[in-house]
Amino acid sequence: MDSGNGLKIGLALSGGGFRATLFGLGSLWRLNEAGLLGGLERVTSVSGGSILAGILAHNWRRLDFTGGRAGNFEAVVVKPVCDFCSQSIDIKTAVLGHLVPFKTSGEFLAGRYAHDLFGETLLRELPDPGKEAAPRFIFYATNMQTGRSFRFRQDYIADYYLGFSRSTDVRLADAVAASSAFPPVFSPVIVKTDPGTWEKPLRDLPNLDQLRRHIVLADGGVYDNMGLEALLDTADIVLVSDAGAPFEIDESPFEDDLLQLGRVRDILIDQTRALRKRWLVEDFQAGRRRGGYWGIGTRIGDYQDPGALTADNDITAALENIPTRLKKFEAREQGRLINWGYALADVALRTRAKLGIAAAQGWPMPEWPLN
Repeated sequence: MDSGNGLKIGLALSGGGFRATLFGLGSLWRLNEAGLLGGLERVTSVSGGSILAGILAHNWRRLDFTGGRAGNFEAVVVKPVCDFCSQSIDIKTAVLGHLVPFKTSGEFLAGRYAHDLFGETLLRELPDPGKEAAPRFIFYATNMQTGRSFRFRQDYIADYYLGFSRSTDVRLADAVAASSAFPPVFSPVIVKTDPGTWEKPLRDLPNLDQLRRHIVLADGGVYDNMGLEALLDTADIVLVSDAGAPFEIDESPFEDDLLQLGRVRDILIDQTRALRKRWLVEDFQAGRRRGGYWGIGTRIGDYQDPGALTADNDITAALENIPTRLKKFEAREQGRLINWGYALADVALRTRAKLGIAAAQGWPMPEWPLN
């Protein structure tokens, strides 16, 4: 899909629980107001970003686009996102998964998504980009067996080692659950498929059929918390909305042989994430790639943009420290996260991606300004 000027725009929505869902919602809100939402060619997502992407994909046909802008965006996207983020689902869901035999926390999570958001909608029932004016939606999980990212798309599921299957039916609720099944609370999510439906594996592994038959998945952020891979080779303009939590300094890490492993894991994941971000930003700065990155910890003053909606302050600094949870967010937290994603997207789209749009004139959630 062309954005109107012949360039394909791809958007990545990062992980980070409800914090990422709401921050990403602010980013979508600004893209919609700028008339860019309807021109997105591809949307990739991880974890909390996948909750938002799932709601957008599920409701896409209801959006009334004119010139790339949906006039009913608030009713069709904003309201269901805010309603869903107004309830706590992590503790109860996790406890049920540990107490109820023969059913995992990941299955309970998928059930919650189905009940509250998506029903029994299958991925293949989402809008088809080949036939409709809609983006390609890609929900990322991590395959715990192959150690690679696992992609859920409208037209197939795929893994670098396993190949792809075009005829496996997967519910949207299950894809979003697998993408947001952060360990050890919700993972794993098990997807069972017919090995005979798969094509083009990377290599003929001796246990390939079993790997395809019983697929063990966890949060997409374990492999790539920004979900960038599917954008880098296809999009002319790469946009990244990243609400991943900053890495925390720990003055007193565990020194026990086993207890320290959690800290080691966090360091390894943070290093990989930092490298991906550094490579992307360097490509932008060197002119090898066009686009924009904005993160929840980004300092808006670094853009040196007189049209920015706010300056850095104690309110904006505190937002990146909101815990990564699927717990109830009060109206003030929701409004501030949405406004922050909106404000950062605004300056990044104008000053970094050079999309030639007018500066935002006010807050999407005016009752919760950030200045």
